[in-house]
Amino acid sequence: MLSRKLQLPDPTKALPGRKTAMAIVNRHFINAHPVQGPFPQGMQIAMFGMGCFWGAERKFWEVEGVYSTAVGYAGGFSSNPSYEEVCSGMTGHNEVVRVIFDPDIISYEKLLTVFWESHNPTQGMRQGNDVGTQYRSGIYVYNNEQGELARTSCQNYLQRLQTAGYASITTEITDAPDFYFAETYHQQYLAKNPGGYCGLGGTGVRCS
Repeated sequence: MLSRKLQLPDPTKALPGRKTAMAIVNRHFINAHPVQGPFPQGMQIAMFGMGCFWGAERKFWEVEGVYSTAVGYAGGFSSNPSYEEVCSGMTGHNEVVRVIFDPDIISYEKLLTVFWESHNPTQGMRQGNDVGTQYRSGIYVYNNEQGELARTSCQNYLQRLQTAGYASITTEITDAPDFYFAETYHQQYLAKNPGGYCGLGGTGVRCS
């Protein structure tokens, strides 16, 4: 069972998912901004996977210049999966946070710094005690500029991690796949449940 959770499923054997999109409340629990859109003109989008999405989302909603956040599933084979299906390891999806940000206030490079410093990107299909393909590290880019910045930051951070004695980075950097919203109770979970579980932990190595 454990070995299966550490490997992406065969696409031909993945769960089929469903045609109907997840119905969620289109209102951010903290700032009341929309989480599905439409968003104000000039806003940009980023998406990251860095372990359990509860803690990952909190890292970004706390950043000045982030307009809205939402958690969901991406990078797999099943359309509109449920949380239980993703946790089975049979959809191939990652738990991700989608970030809507104002580039006039915060740069994409700063979001990358938050990403690298908030988790351990060397652990493969896990993050701390959370084990499975849905906990892998990932940067999902929406344009060539984001891709170049992500790959450059990865090389720079790899050097810093190896100097500190860490293994190679296992973060996947790919074009942004389809994003499927997670259930409403997952959205801004740690704001609704201040004592809730957060397994996120960085390496302590600073990003340039």
